[in-house]
Amino acid sequence: MKFDLHTHHFRCGHADGNIRDYVEAAMEAGLQVIGISDHTPYFGEKEDRAFPRIAMGKSELQHYVREVLDLKKEYEGRIDVLLGIESDFFPEHAETYRKFLADVPFDYIIGSVHSVGGVSIFNKNRWKGLSEQERIRVKEEYYRLIQDSARSGMFQILGHIDAMKGNFPAFSDIPADEIIDETLQTIAECGIAIEINTSGKTKLSGGWYPADAILERALHFGVDVTFGSDAHVPGRVGDERDEVARRLKDIGFREWVYFKGKDKKAVPL
Repeated sequence: MKFDLHTHHFRCGHADGNIRDYVEAAMEAGLQVIGISDHTPYFGEKEDRAFPRIAMGKSELQHYVREVLDLKKEYEGRIDVLLGIESDFFPEHAETYRKFLADVPFDYIIGSVHSVGGVSIFNKNRWKGLSEQERIRVKEEYYRLIQDSARSGMFQILGHIDAMKGNFPAFSDIPADEIIDETLQTIAECGIAIEINTSGKTKLSGGWYPADAILERALHFGVDVTFGSDAHVPGRVGDERDEVARRLKDIGFREWVYFKGKDKKAVPL
């Protein structure tokens, strides 16, 4: 069973193509399951579309859901189209997000931390002038937010759990073994999967999220894993899926999971 659970399209303002393009690309790539998971609106903001180059407007959500459900029916028997979404996690707005998302028939929701202390995790300037202790503090806060997202009960998958290295590769060298282990234990206890996300290759860090060292610890703690290309262009759907499967086998994983109707489905690697 070949799947990709993390894709975007034009509604988020920073991806190309419409949803049908991603479904067709998935079929061309030989996938049996394609998850559509564009960014949630910023529910904690007053404006309909507070950040037009980051996420869809609140008024677009119903159209997004309807389009995915229509395509699910249209492509039935050819490819399984899943309705997902990638939700930011802001503790102060968590209940607002929960309310907006509760009544939508999502197959899964990806929870991603994109901001720490009000600054994007991809903003490399945030690290300028920080001492080693200050860098450790930021990294620990990042993983505390990921822990909180796991405990929220809102998500089936946690997105790119070391993506803060994306535009600052030295992030990986900031010592934080204890809190990373604590985070992985929390994720395992909550029964949530982490994704292997191949979009890291589009950032300064290169490679995948998360690093092999984290995946090895995830296996130790019994964390489920899944796959997402995080494609922002149709041509990246399923990107490096087979290479990821081989690497997971080398690490010691024997299966990965996807979600349908929020039910976990294990698939042999």
